[in-house]
Amino acid sequence: MLAVENAHVTFPVAQTKKWPWSPPGIVRAVNGISFELAAGKTLGVVGESGCGKSTLIRAVAGLTPLEAGNVTLDGQPVDYHDRASMQRLRATMQMIFQDPIASLNPRMTIREIVTEPLTFFKPEMTPAGRQDAALAMLDRVGIPQAQANRFPHEFSGGQCQRIGIARALVAGPKVLLCDEPVSALDVSIQAQVVNLLKELQREMGLAIVFVAHDLGVVRHISDDVLVMYMGAPMERAPAPELVRAPRHPYAQALLSAVPVPDPSVRITPQMLEGDLPSPMDLPPGCLFESRCPKAMPKCRDARPPMIGQGQHQAACLLLQDALAEASMPAE
Repeated sequence: MLAVENAHVTFPVAQTKKWPWSPPGIVRAVNGISFELAAGKTLGVVGESGCGKSTLIRAVAGLTPLEAGNVTLDGQPVDYHDRASMQRLRATMQMIFQDPIASLNPRMTIREIVTEPLTFFKPEMTPAGRQDAALAMLDRVGIPQAQANRFPHEFSGGQCQRIGIARALVAGPKVLLCDEPVSALDVSIQAQVVNLLKELQREMGLAIVFVAHDLGVVRHISDDVLVMYMGAPMERAPAPELVRAPRHPYAQALLSAVPVPDPSVRITPQMLEGDLPSPMDLPPGCLFESRCPKAMPKCRDARPPMIGQGQHQAACLLLQDALAEASMPAE
């Protein structure tokens, strides 16, 4: 349903120039991300703040320009410079934002907010038909139809996120991009929203890209997980396999920080030392080398590719050495 190949996103940054003619600085926010996502499946994207997760899905949605790379939606390549292609993209791919209240127009009732996408994507519908479809979708996400004439500020954060979900799904998209949709909500509300998304996915056959910091939430909703660091892929695996046996040291550190709701289980979080590399001057070797507790001298020389067996792949020279050793014939 959705395929992203070698996506790159850069941003020019104003900085103190040595000379007036010196070029502006370049922040490399996304560096060579590729993935495929089937209908009815969820890809979780995790990583620290600033690793490029939100930039990646904003670029896929056409909200941030791609520097390089290709996006294929439902078997058709997306041309972000073609108006007709973008119209198809908007109807087929919708987004849920991190701040549920700020993402809703405060001057519109929620009936108008949920009806608005149908005005653009389904002009053949009658006004009465659009109203009925909007009310039915609000009811489906748990907002009573009797409250349809209220404004966003009259609802809680969890209710506003449900309204955002209704707005995203009312036109019947095939792909849903979720930019940390539960990070601003209480834990109990997070579970309700995640379960609602899973129910809607089963009903509509949605392909979902779910961005989050919390690996516990990602593990619950995702079929596959992509771990990002400094804009680059570190590990990609089915969610149960990644949780059970992470291969990249960065993924291992992230998982060690996930709290376990069992007082008899003691897990010591793995504290990462060292400094982050500058996104304006990325090192030639492994991006995680400066903080990796298992770094080797050769990690500074070349950036490791994504390798592995089956669907579980990681960008780590330790894995490369282990696979090479395993493939050697026994003496």
